[in-house]
Amino acid sequence: MKKKNLIIIVFAIIIIALGGLGASFLLKDDKNDNPKENEGIKEPEKKSVKIVDLESNKRPIAIMINTHNEALPQSGLQDAYMIYELMVEGGITRMMALYTQDFNVEKIGSIRSSRHNYLDYAMENDAIYVHWGGSYVAYDDLDSLKLDHIDGMVYGSKYFKTDSTLKRSLEHTRFSSSELIKQAIEKLKFRTTTDKGYLLNYTADPVDLSTKEGAVAANKVDIKYSNYRTSSYEYNSEEGVYYRSMNGKKHVDLVTNEQYHFKNIIAYSVKYDAYGTDPKLKDLQNIGSGEGVYITNGYSIPIKWSKASRSAKTIYTYMDGTEIDVSDGNTFIQIYPTSGSLTIG
Repeated sequence: MKKKNLIIIVFAIIIIALGGLGASFLLKDDKNDNPKENEGIKEPEKKSVKIVDLESNKRPIAIMINTHNEALPQSGLQDAYMIYELMVEGGITRMMALYTQDFNVEKIGSIRSSRHNYLDYAMENDAIYVHWGGSYVAYDDLDSLKLDHIDGMVYGSKYFKTDSTLKRSLEHTRFSSSELIKQAIEKLKFRTTTDKGYLLNYTADPVDLSTKEGAVAANKVDIKYSNYRTSSYEYNSEEGVYYRSMNGKKHVDLVTNEQYHFKNIIAYSVKYDAYGTDPKLKDLQNIGSGEGVYITNGYSIPIKWSKASRSAKTIYTYMDGTEIDVSDGNTFIQIYPTSGSLTIG
């Protein structure tokens, strides 16, 4: 009886051992430990954003762009990764174009004077600010906020150039270049790095707004600031970009004569008040929150915006509160007055 039990025990041990050996083979197969089987297997490549280098910590450069009708056409805007348009006095608008430090543009402008509200958007991007002159309020803020800036009124002969061939008033003929601006940054010893990061949440994957709540087709966009200025866009579905016009005329480049085009549009209205007792200067009520629209790839959706302080980033979110994904491409931010209008069709 004992001998029979011993045989059974030995047989059981052999079965268990063989089972364990089989399991180890299975585990090895699951792990693909065989080097020959792993040959040719590659990790999927991570898509990178082309409009900016998300790994870069270089400060952007913000340049004030003249938008007076007599100052058109402008030059060098297609190379900007983001542009703001705000209204100043008299219903006229002015733009602020942002470039990376790696930009290469021979002619940018014409460059015009500063207004204090543009400093809010230079600060939210931690940008080095380029302008030619400014309002008394802007100069007070530049001084009190200790902002790094390059002023044509001070450095006009060094880092700016006048195009006397243009049949325009003198104030509409001031330009600069990426080379001259980089020289100024080096000479003035401005800080060139930032820990603030880019304003927008870029993605290399295509952004499809068509399935989002409240999505509408956006083939034509009209943003009226005043009787003086309406900025418009028309969607080119083959290229996936919006071609820009101003007051019904194509918005073209002075040098290339090509119409400017943009991948993304963010538009919202804020109240424009007079600055203090000065009816000439406008003061945007842009600290707080509100609603607007985000337009890309042929569709528009409602979004929310919020800005906690002058230097804080403006946060753009979907209606559920999550930050918007921005298509890989240049962006135009249109901040128009509540007295204006937005039409999407």
